[in-house]
Amino acid sequence: MFDRRILTHFDFFLILLILPLILTSLYLVNEISSALFKKEILYISIGIAVFFITFLIPWRSIRWLIPIFYWATILLLISVDLFGVTKLGAQRWLEIPFVGLTIQPSELFKPAFILMLAYLIQDNPPPKEGYGLKDFGKFSIYIILPFLLIAKEPDLGTALVLLIIGYGILFLVGVKWKIWASIAVTLSLAAPFLYSNLHDYQKKRIHDFLAEKPSYHVQQSIIAIGSGGMTGKPKEEATQTQLKFLPIASSDFIFAYFVERFGFFGAAGLIFLYALLILHILSLGIHAKGDYYIKVTAYGIAFLIFVYTSVNILMTIGLAPVVGVPLPLLSHGGSSFINFMLLFGILENFLAFRFNFLYNAGSKVTFL
Repeated sequence: MFDRRILTHFDFFLILLILPLILTSLYLVNEISSALFKKEILYISIGIAVFFITFLIPWRSIRWLIPIFYWATILLLISVDLFGVTKLGAQRWLEIPFVGLTIQPSELFKPAFILMLAYLIQDNPPPKEGYGLKDFGKFSIYIILPFLLIAKEPDLGTALVLLIIGYGILFLVGVKWKIWASIAVTLSLAAPFLYSNLHDYQKKRIHDFLAEKPSYHVQQSIIAIGSGGMTGKPKEEATQTQLKFLPIASSDFIFAYFVERFGFFGAAGLIFLYALLILHILSLGIHAKGDYYIKVTAYGIAFLIFVYTSVNILMTIGLAPVVGVPLPLLSHGGSSFINFMLLFGILENFLAFRFNFLYNAGSKVTFL
């Protein structure tokens, strides 16, 4: 029989926060291109199916598979260096034999990464004063290894996102402050060396960002945002996008088109919605006393949304270098949307089925 406690613990408010973003994405993409709109429908359909599949997978019961999932995706990242397909000067993809399609292992790695940290922290909860150097070093191996593999592709943007998520989770879970102080000093001293080892195109992005005159992409984005005014323009008058001046309007620069259509008030409302989503997910982690599967997964998703949203918006207004970071659940594209829906499904599973483990004597979970 159906257990009503599943509905009791299922977070419907999270779904209510996600839906407006998905519907807005459909609306904007349809205005930009009917062909892309059909693809967007397909991506959203797949994403919803993935959400329900991952929601129904008994993750806690098969938690022994999480390390296998993590190391399998690490092997895929290593395979990129050996057999990867190069596009636009970067070797980030693997070709699926016989079907001619490609996958990007760095995208597949994100859920495996967050689950692995949840698995490790649940098995070794932090002491009251926070993790010491030994435990911090152990967790760092699982964080730095994928960072190096993905940065080598090169895909420094995704590598840095994973680095921020990994250490952001440890920061919220608890690490002694002396460790963070040592890292801050080390990074400050190593900054010139790190910059000198960047690829030429990465240095160019930083140079374009620091230059007095922004790049063409950013110039057109700023014009689109400024032309939206306070309340925005009708579709026919949104010339920056409709006349193709704004590049990549459906994905990387969709925020600029959104502001061109809905103006300053629309932008403020969208940013408020993202802030509400991030704070709500963080609150799920904060209130999950002793359940580090919920806590780490919630923190990881919140950091992922925060980093993607912040970088994308700052990029479109010229306050951050241009990188291929999508606006979560709004930018057109399959891999990012499906990944987020997969992570939401995992989080909802940990929330909805947690009562099955309340009195599990073999669990280290303590519910207060």
